[in-house]
Amino acid sequence: MLAAVFQRARQLKLIDRKPEAAIDSTGLEVRHRSRHYAWRAGGNRLIWTSWPKLTVVCHTRTHLWAAAVASQGPSQDSGQFPEAMYQAGTNVRWDRLLADAGYDGELNHRFCHEVLGMRSTVIALNPRNRGRKWPKTPYRRRMKHPPNRQGYGQRWQVESSFSRNKRLLGCCLRARRPESQQRECLLRVLTHNLMILRR
Repeated sequence: MLAAVFQRARQLKLIDRKPEAAIDSTGLEVRHRSRHYAWRAGGNRLIWTSWPKLTVVCHTRTHLWAAAVASQGPSQDSGQFPEAMYQAGTNVRWDRLLADAGYDGELNHRFCHEVLGMRSTVIALNPRNRGRKWPKTPYRRRMKHPPNRQGYGQRWQVESSFSRNKRLLGCCLRARRPESQQRECLLRVLTHNLMILRR
C-alpha cells in the first residue's frame, strides 16, 4: 500500500528530483489520559513501563511516510533502522538521510551508502559515545566537519509530521494487545498518507 501511495505521489509530482528522508520514532499512548494526569493522580505508581513505539521514514518535503516499523518501547532507536530504511528504499530512491543521535553508528551510514546507494547521510554524533575526540570510522568522522552536516536542520520535519498525525488522529490507540496495537499503528501510517494525498 505504501508503494501505491508513492506511485500516486509521483504522478502528482510531489516527489522531488533529489528526495530527502528523515527517520525518527515516537511513542503512543494506550490509555485516554495524559502522562501528566497519571502522574498527578497517582505519582510514580501510574507511570507506564512500556508503550507502543512507531518508527517512520518521512519525506521531508511532503511529510509522507515511506516506511513504518511498529514495536514496543522503551528501546534503543537504532534497532529498527535497517528494517525501516530498507522498506523506505523500496518506495523511493533517496538522495539524503537525516537522523538524530539515536541512530549514530557506522553500520547505519554504511547501510544507506552501500546498500541503498544514497549520496549523503547526516546522522548526529551521539555525545554519550565517549572516548576518542575524532571517530575512527570514515562515515562518522565526516560528521565532525560542518560542511557534511549541511541541511541537518530539516530533520525537524519528521517531528512536525508526528505532531500533525497526533493532532489529527489523537495520540492514543484503541487496541489493547501488542499485536493489535502494531496493526493499528500501521493503519495510522496509511491514513496519514492518504490524508496528505487527498489534500
